[in-house]
Amino acid sequence: MPNNFYLLSLGCPKNEVDAEAMSAMLKNAGYYAVTDPLEAEFLLVNTCGFITSAQEEAISAILDLAEAKAARKAQGKAAYLVVTGCLSQRFAKEIYGELTEVDACLGTAEFQEIVPTCKSLAEGTYQPHIPEGRGSLAHLQSLHPPVPGRSYAYLKIAEGCSNACAFCAIPSIRGGQKSRPIEDLVREAEYYVDLGYKELILVAQDTTRYGSDLYGKNALVDLLKALLDVRGMVPLRLMYVYGDAFSEELIDLIAREDKIFSYIDLPIQHASNKILQAMRRRESQEDIRAIIQKLRARIPKLVLRSTVMVGFPGESSEDFQELLNFIQEIRFDRLGCFIFSPEDGTLAARLPDRVEAKTAQARYDALMAKQAEISLAANQGRLGEVCQVVIEGILEDSPYFIGRSYAEAPDIDPEILVLAQDPNLAPGQVRTCKIVDADTYSLTAISL
Repeated sequence: MPNNFYLLSLGCPKNEVDAEAMSAMLKNAGYYAVTDPLEAEFLLVNTCGFITSAQEEAISAILDLAEAKAARKAQGKAAYLVVTGCLSQRFAKEIYGELTEVDACLGTAEFQEIVPTCKSLAEGTYQPHIPEGRGSLAHLQSLHPPVPGRSYAYLKIAEGCSNACAFCAIPSIRGGQKSRPIEDLVREAEYYVDLGYKELILVAQDTTRYGSDLYGKNALVDLLKALLDVRGMVPLRLMYVYGDAFSEELIDLIAREDKIFSYIDLPIQHASNKILQAMRRRESQEDIRAIIQKLRARIPKLVLRSTVMVGFPGESSEDFQELLNFIQEIRFDRLGCFIFSPEDGTLAARLPDRVEAKTAQARYDALMAKQAEISLAANQGRLGEVCQVVIEGILEDSPYFIGRSYAEAPDIDPEILVLAQDPNLAPGQVRTCKIVDADTYSLTAISL
């Protein structure tokens, strides 16, 4: 059937929002989403190009869709392959030159062009081009239709980043921070609440600096207060917050408001002051420790997640041990780790004293082994806890449902396996549950 599209989104939740926006625009223009690429005239992949592993995943996905395109062509059916997002923004010239199956590349300021692009491809009038602008809010003006089976919605509050960390290519891919007006975000939140979502997750590259470009100050508190005034507002979760921009007012608001989850995603990247300075981070180890102590002292039942990096140029065994000791001391409830990837155009890519890949991998393994012990203890510390769990699905061939509480962000944190004691339990419900078992990467609960 003509006008069918298949859309694959890779990378972070912010990318997922961009993909949902494109899907909404296509559907509003009369296109139909399908789940099988062999049924799609338009094969779309929204890519991540943040680090080398993400780039490799994107290229693999493009090649897979190229096979689907070839299969359709062999059957005499029309097929067009469109690559959007970060990889297109960084490497459109290389994509056109080496992945000749690709018909069109749209950069991070061109998501709103998806409908005209598909139309011109079908009409044979499309002219390939190299993306020029970086980052845009234009595509976020369309309200996204509900995602079947999902209990939460992402609220993308800003695009781009102005922090210029030495290792990060995001500013060159997405541009500087561009915040969305509070009134637009309130309108979108009202829409999601009316759709019945059980949770809204605020995302940006640096959530705590929301509004600094638009209002001349960090306006996250103002945004949260406006969202809390929405009738029937569901719980809010904050992702990608920076400790150096955490104001006293923000801490107080999270501490007193039940509708803001006591869950903070606070990427620190490292704990060695030498490495933090080389990374061009704003905080020292002492600053990081101080804000964490303050957050834990003032926010009841806080669940703290972080992200760190190993193998940054110049990282010595002593620097790594300092990071490992800090992780042992702070004991994050959740922790992700990346191995440094030299990205074109970043300051870190030009630094000397590269860490050997084998050494970086060994450090990654050692850190994650330590974190596994910490996560297991944190999960076991929740035994007997009674909490509200949103039921998201059913675990196949088992008596368990899959759910999340305030302590679990989707896709990155452990799942809660819920054993139903009520025959009427079903996905989409929020139920009171008691945690009865725990291991490193999952929790088990019974519904009460």
